[in-house]
Amino acid sequence: MKIYYSKKFIKQFKKSPKQIKIKFKERLDLFIEDRYNPTLSNHRLSGNFINYRSINVTGDWRAIFKELENGEVIFFVILGTHSELYKN
Repeated sequence: MKIYYSKKFIKQFKKSPKQIKIKFKERLDLFIEDRYNPTLSNHRLSGNFINYRSINVTGDWRAIFKELENGEVIFFVILGTHSELYKN
């Protein structure tokens, strides 16, 4: 599996609190080991994010990504709180 990050994701990651950075790295390790581990709550999205998936970083923070090349490539596109990401 190859993992890539959008410029926006990198910018959001750099601006996020230290604890979120640590938690994302922990969740990424878990994702690499088992991308459907229940702790991640990996699920398909709809609406504006159709064809994307989301994993829990913390109770409120999410990382949104797209699977490419039959899941062999993971492209993280956005990182933020639930309310920031899903506001209308």
